[in-house]
Amino acid sequence: MDHKPSLDRIDLKILEVLQRDGRLPFQRLSEQVNLTARPCLERVRRLEKAGIIKGYSAIVDLPQAAPALVVLAQVSLADHVVSQQAFTREIQGTPQVLDCWLVSGSFDFLLRIGCQHIDEYRQLADRWLASTAFHIEKILTTTELQQIKRDGTPRP
Repeated sequence: MDHKPSLDRIDLKILEVLQRDGRLPFQRLSEQVNLTARPCLERVRRLEKAGIIKGYSAIVDLPQAAPALVVLAQVSLADHVVSQQAFTREIQGTPQVLDCWLVSGSFDFLLRIGCQHIDEYRQLADRWLASTAFHIEKILTTTELQQIKRDGTPRP
């Protein structure tokens, strides 16, 4: 749908509650937003149809599968016109890349990368830097020490 409806305070409250618990039964959701169940369900369906609610997800914590090392890498490209699409395709096909954002400012991309050890990350970064398709000017790397807060909302 091209047109997104305007949101009133009840819509905003519904979205706030669903962001905290997307599996909340409609009866409980309606109670929390002070609306009866049927109109609450209709509002949620309207928000889904309009593309405001894009989906529901589960935040999964698998300690065995968790990477031993999580790196945040800021990547700056030397030539955006030539390399942005190629680098985007590379990132989408690299399983170690957990999250990626195109950003403004001094860098072009912010990546969250999960590896089993620092050598795995170094080999990945060296491969990207050596690639003539990506034209990477620089990569600034920091290591994630402790997760403080995570939203977990999926982004297309």
